[in-house]
Amino acid sequence: MHPSLTAPVIDAHHHFWLDPAPAKYPWMSDELAAIRRPFGPDDLRPLLVANRVDRTVLVQTRGSLEESIEFLDLAADSGFVAGVVAWVDLTDAQVASRIAELKATPNGDLLVGIRHQVHDEPDPHWLRRSDVRRGLRAVEEAGLVYDLLVKEPQLHAALDTARALPNLSFVIDHIAKPRIAAGPEDAGWGVGMASFSDLANVSCKVSGMVTEADWRNWTIDSLAPYVAKVLDWFGDDRLLYGSDWPVCLLASSYEGVLTATRALFAHLPERARAPLFGGHALRLSGLDARLGRL
Repeated sequence: MHPSLTAPVIDAHHHFWLDPAPAKYPWMSDELAAIRRPFGPDDLRPLLVANRVDRTVLVQTRGSLEESIEFLDLAADSGFVAGVVAWVDLTDAQVASRIAELKATPNGDLLVGIRHQVHDEPDPHWLRRSDVRRGLRAVEEAGLVYDLLVKEPQLHAALDTARALPNLSFVIDHIAKPRIAAGPEDAGWGVGMASFSDLANVSCKVSGMVTEADWRNWTIDSLAPYVAKVLDWFGDDRLLYGSDWPVCLLASSYEGVLTATRALFAHLPERARAPLFGGHALRLSGLDARLGRL
């Protein structure tokens, strides 16, 4: 790592899984067999060094408080994970206590956000539920960010939720997973995402694109129209880079994702690229206050 840098490069979205048993990871279908093996800090560390990435944000992979605690401990031991986006049950009447308990664990100061696999909920209006909104208010009161893992069917509910909670910082993961492989245009996604452009409390992760594209034949040109749109809607100061490693390995190497993302934003001046590759993550999640311990 490069602790002396004043503006570290941050990978704002990656995962670990140490025991990828089907019972624990129902989303890890046979189609994803190539990544159905353990991935941990020792696997990612050399990739970060080789690509001059300084710090990362570790993101939940399943609805499990056990995983949330495990990730906080892995982050503390890794030497490079600066923050964890964990899981709690937003519908739990005691959700505020569950968040407080996570923050009170030995490495709870590394908790920066909460996420749930909203796009796997059968109800596209799940985010509008009163118990979910209560849970999101607890996230806000705890000073955490909420990651929106949604696709086009959930975008309207996500928009209503972001408008209803203007003091909660939201981050849309994977640019809301447009159907890039079916390209060159995803009209429903475009209409839904454009509506977030005037919401200052919503940011967007430039991540997960290669696995929404043709895994074998994607090109920078196939990603470019979607990147141009999110840049127009969110500006250069509300975007965050994320590798989505190791999921990205289905379609690209770690270096390939980072190189492609850099190429997609190469036309911007350095001052405009800096927020994407680290500056916005520092501000959004308060990571700057945590880097001193790493």
